[in-house]
Amino acid sequence: MAQISKRILTGHRPTGPRHIGHLVGTLKTWVELQADHDCFFLIADLHVLTTDYQHPANIRSNILEVLADWLAAGIDPQRSTIVLQSAVPEHSRLALLFAMLVSESRLERVPTYKDQIQQLNLQPSLGLLTYPVLQAADILVYKASLVPVGEDQLPHIELTREVARRFNQLYGEVFPEPEALLSSMPRLPGTDNRTMHASYGNTILLRDTPAETTRKVMSMYTDPTRIHANDPGHVEGNPVFVYLDQFDPQTEQVEDLKSRYRAGKVGDVEVKQRLARVLNDHLAPLRERRAKFASQPELLMDILQKGSRHAREIARQTLAEVQEAMGLSLANEFDLPP
Repeated sequence: MAQISKRILTGHRPTGPRHIGHLVGTLKTWVELQADHDCFFLIADLHVLTTDYQHPANIRSNILEVLADWLAAGIDPQRSTIVLQSAVPEHSRLALLFAMLVSESRLERVPTYKDQIQQLNLQPSLGLLTYPVLQAADILVYKASLVPVGEDQLPHIELTREVARRFNQLYGEVFPEPEALLSSMPRLPGTDNRTMHASYGNTILLRDTPAETTRKVMSMYTDPTRIHANDPGHVEGNPVFVYLDQFDPQTEQVEDLKSRYRAGKVGDVEVKQRLARVLNDHLAPLRERRAKFASQPELLMDILQKGSRHAREIARQTLAEVQEAMGLSLANEFDLPP
């Protein structure tokens, strides 16, 4: 049996079912990391409220959708800890204590803060401003050493390191300074060649039926300069070929298809039909597993409860250390229910 090394904390906001961009960008990596890391996978439902607090109706169902997708992709609750963020109140309590160590001006310099305000046309809340502080608590409450992230999240990891460093300088060594673990997997474009995002309607969901997948593929953006099927086409930056490179195991045939496309000897319809077949073949086993998990909500709830209970035991120990260090040790002596 492989020796478990460093602890990892990573997760998703439950904003809806996962799509193939999540599968390629994060889930495949997470599944591999389970072999030799102590993995904590966080369903970060509190973070949903930082941008969508006025529409909470779908959060519960989205949590179960995300969990079904994770399990179908290979996240194993027997090897990893799956945590529901709101079920472990130590996340929020630690975030409040960390907030004493971070200035408002520092948080306003986090790039994603202004980006989200502009992209989502938000009237920012205090929760959105302090999002990175809660994220730091998510990571440090389990004393994680590694955090798999995309490049856009690197400023958040740097702030987490600053919080850990500041705390340790003031109160003694309690926290590691976690390192970012950048994914080497490519980021898939959406079907319209923009960033793949549920709010853009340009995703292929893991739960989509073969017919839905085929419909989405046939509507995909390709080469806007190509008017006729016999016009020479561009392969570079063409989402259809980006997907074929990622999912089609017949690499020689894909290269031949690219050559014919560049020469104007194959039309978009034929290329898209091939991609639809490839995607549906690739996703078929995952979708079968997902359907089984999605049909067992009691099992999903049991997995969440067991993982969150285990996580809370660790989080409570960390919070007790923090309160002791910060002069709040009296609370540790109270015999109050958890």
